[in-house]
Amino acid sequence: MTSPLPSPSAASVPDLMDIAPVVPVVVVSDAADAVPLARALVAGGLPAIEVTLRTPAALDAIRAIAAELPAAVVGAGTVITPEQVSACVAAGARFLVSPGWTDALLAAMRGSGVPFLPGVSTTSEVVALLERGVREMKFFPAQAAGGTAYLRSLSGPLPQARFCPTGGIGPANAPEYLALPNVGCVGGSWMVPADAVAAGDWARIEQLAREAAGLAGLRDAGGTCR
Repeated sequence: MTSPLPSPSAASVPDLMDIAPVVPVVVVSDAADAVPLARALVAGGLPAIEVTLRTPAALDAIRAIAAELPAAVVGAGTVITPEQVSACVAAGARFLVSPGWTDALLAAMRGSGVPFLPGVSTTSEVVALLERGVREMKFFPAQAAGGTAYLRSLSGPLPQARFCPTGGIGPANAPEYLALPNVGCVGGSWMVPADAVAAGDWARIEQLAREAAGLAGLRDAGGTCR
């Protein structure tokens, strides 16, 4: 595992994908939960945290984590418009993740000054991004789009593409994804179960995060899977 990203201006997407084997995908309904939740994830060894823009509290959550917990590398997920790119970076997001991409969204993310992972689910989308100079991508929805068999098939003709699969991934199948040569990390929410967040059971979340961070053994020191 590498150390957290030093600053948005110095960060790169490979840095982001190599921080930890798992990026927690977090839905925050109450911004007051953001900092203790992030603190538990960082303590468990998962400092890169994707806060999805699925609730009205998301930007406030990003803002609070960025301001109060410098050890966390907080990012924004479910980013689908150029306006959201600007709002997330202004709130303190240090990386951006989208479920898909358009040329307008890609241009906004490129101009944001922070690392980004545009989403793909087809070979044509992967080739189109490679044509535009993008090599690191989110593979979504991973399980529904073909899972490990699909990604393994892509590694032959498109070895230069590297993925963060998200969608339908849990502790049972995460090792299978991390064992692939073209996977840098995976995204998932199993270490932040809704009942634990609602109960403020940060100790449970920290333990689940620690177990997820233990999957780092599947990758070598450079972040490449074995």
